[in-house]
Amino acid sequence: MPRYLLFPGRHHLLTRFQAEYLRRLTAATDAATDADGAGDGPADGVTVVWAVTSANHENTRRNPVPYHRREAAIERFSLLAGLRSVVVPVFDTAPTDRFAEVTLKTVAAATGLELTPARTVVACSTPEVAAMYTRLGFPIAGVEADVEPPPARPWDVLLRLAADDPTWRDLAHPATVDVYARYRLDDLVRSVVNDPLVGDEGGLTATRDYRTYAEAFADAAQRKWDAVREHVRPGRIVDVGCGAGAVLERADREPALRESDLIGVEVARHLYEECVHKKAQGFFTNPNVFFYRRNVLGGAVFAPRSVDTTLTFALTHEIWSYGDRLASLRRFVQAIYDHTVPGGVWINSDVCGPDGRDRTVRLRLSDTDGVNPTHPRTD
Repeated sequence: MPRYLLFPGRHHLLTRFQAEYLRRLTAATDAATDADGAGDGPADGVTVVWAVTSANHENTRRNPVPYHRREAAIERFSLLAGLRSVVVPVFDTAPTDRFAEVTLKTVAAATGLELTPARTVVACSTPEVAAMYTRLGFPIAGVEADVEPPPARPWDVLLRLAADDPTWRDLAHPATVDVYARYRLDDLVRSVVNDPLVGDEGGLTATRDYRTYAEAFADAAQRKWDAVREHVRPGRIVDVGCGAGAVLERADREPALRESDLIGVEVARHLYEECVHKKAQGFFTNPNVFFYRRNVLGGAVFAPRSVDTTLTFALTHEIWSYGDRLASLRRFVQAIYDHTVPGGVWINSDVCGPDGRDRTVRLRLSDTDGVNPTHPRTD
């Protein structure tokens, strides 16, 4: 008889319905196991295995809540609901029809539990995901899909929160409400889900090649730092739109700034993660290097009059391009003004577009005043 209940999902929010459903399902399974005589004693009971997918993603519209907060809510939920639980992080993968197998292997690697169809029921309300486990022979419990009419799904409740609909609290489980309140996750969810600038996966655009971006930032970092270093005021130094942190690496090497705080702010998830990786790998010698994943258009990032130097490189044109143009740029400038100490500086370096940019310009190139090789150069 089943001894495990595999519950895969992103689990950003837990509901009262889920608690009642899981209590009924585990109780029924326990009773069936006891009647079958398969129990091994009072320590037995169905274990809910929470496979938390996209566990390495956070602060994106699709995955707003970090894994460790999701895990905390699940553990509290389990305690309040009287469930025996194991929580396993499952990292995001490229789209694959073998994701169920990836999840099962991840659970086995993390916990040693070999979940087989004979001992496991999969709780899943998403038809496409349930179909993957069905093909592997697992029985399915449909959760919200088992009820008619179906109750609000967790993501629907989260969207109510993002829309400032107070009824989300009536549907969410007290464990989620508690963890959200203590760690101000409700504000985070509203900010991330309603962000007009950042896409579902945390980038400015879906097709941007961030590896190329990071390489370009690294190549230009020394030139940028040489242009601004004499104007930097020691103290709290913030690079807004820091990319992969290459300019802050140069600031980190300055003896005059060894007592300064070096802070990078980046909105793109891919670049922010590279900053965190660099810090973990020892790229910085200054212990006071910090990185934040924030969208500066979403409101103040720093307290008023708390920053000595703000650096922005090739950023204001992005704000103009992806925001509501002049209004967005004005909000950004105001935010910098508000967080700058008296006598502080803002150093802005960016490209400028020409007047009359809509005017058609015809360019005629001469083929008589230079060398025209027969093959492209490779050096």
